[in-house]
Amino acid sequence: MHRKFAMAAVAAASALVLAACGGSGGGSSSSSGGGGGGEGDCPGADAFCIGLVTDTGKVDDKSFNQSAWEGALEAAAATGGYAKYIETVDPKDYENNINQFVTANYDVIVTVGFLMGEASVIAAKANPNVQFIGVDQFQAEVVPNLTGLVFPEDKAGYAAGYLAGLMTKTGKVGAVLGTDTVPPVKLFGEGYKAGVLAANPSAEVTIVYHAPDNAFNDPEWGAAEAKKQLAQGADIIFGAGGNTGNGALIEIAKAPGAGETIFCIGVDTDQYFTVPQAQKCLLTSAEKKLTLGTKTLIEQAKAGTRQGGNYVGLTGLAPYHDTESVVPDDVKAKVAEVIAGLDAGTILTNVTL
Repeated sequence: MHRKFAMAAVAAASALVLAACGGSGGGSSSSSGGGGGGEGDCPGADAFCIGLVTDTGKVDDKSFNQSAWEGALEAAAATGGYAKYIETVDPKDYENNINQFVTANYDVIVTVGFLMGEASVIAAKANPNVQFIGVDQFQAEVVPNLTGLVFPEDKAGYAAGYLAGLMTKTGKVGAVLGTDTVPPVKLFGEGYKAGVLAANPSAEVTIVYHAPDNAFNDPEWGAAEAKKQLAQGADIIFGAGGNTGNGALIEIAKAPGAGETIFCIGVDTDQYFTVPQAQKCLLTSAEKKLTLGTKTLIEQAKAGTRQGGNYVGLTGLAPYHDTESVVPDDVKAKVAEVIAGLDAGTILTNVTL
């Protein structure tokens, strides 16, 4: 994880500015470490070029944008290709940002986030010779050159909730999340609640969702909501929703008893590495293997084996890291059993949207 984060940091540090069109900037990386043209052009006609358009928020959001970008970087290294990103500032710029890569003749375009789904379908249908990967974008119809990278977020949330239900001492747990208008966020939240109650039926679960506007880049709101839940007696809080969730995690880490009697749970990636300010309180992270899924689909695109429709990625829980010693062995065993059951289909979350 340290290595992957460093790669993203180097690429961002050497960013080259793309054409405006709503993008706040860009970064580039190639298998040889060089950058691309200032206008986002591929290095040459024979190059395998990977373009990534983030959802609103930065490419180094320490969550889903960053994880997808790391996957693009790893795929570029594995295929001898070239990767560049555009950061979306405003949702109205999704189409323009995607079209920058189309115009520059990129081979694969990765669009990140459920909210980009419609723009991705439109672009894919208009450009059948370009391969598209939509991260967190379920495809209701098969478009041959578009693959949705989707995850069973309810399973990851359930596992995290089961852990929280076993670990709580106050009988009160919480969650501070992005908007519930985005299905993956709702699946995380409802899965978490189901897991808590499966482990501890008498537990009190408080879940708060951000309003749709700026839902993933509002750390101040996340911190304030986490503070409220702590004041109400919650001793374990799940933070999920880009920088909004990160704000919650960082606030919890400041609380008296953090890492001993107060804990937090991260999301998407192993946030022990991406949000070091939260290490003190972090029990685990409800992971979607975004980096692996993005890398795999890009490699399939290069090999000509990628298929339209949906590709279901892996989920799980990150290691306990600094809180390893405070999680009893019997709790670890029960959580591992639940994860195995979720993977095998013998345990169901019963979450429906």
